[in-house]
Amino acid sequence: MSATEILEQIEQLPPDEQHEVAEKVFEKYGGFDDELTPEQIAELERRAAEARAHPERCRPLEDVMVDIEKRYRAQK
Repeated sequence: MSATEILEQIEQLPPDEQHEVAEKVFEKYGGFDDELTPEQIAELERRAAEARAHPERCRPLEDVMVDIEKRYRAQK
């Protein structure tokens, strides 16, 4: 069975099962290196400093996650 055929079958599953398949594939084959590059560290530090300097520009994580969930569901 080809990757294309597998993906076509996954697309036939309900969204919650598609998510479960994606998580299992990511756990087995995906992931990230634990080590950040100096550039990544510098960018994270820059963003943290920006958030500390201007907290009024920040949004609670819960609000951001709700927006992401809405966008994800709208694409389906």
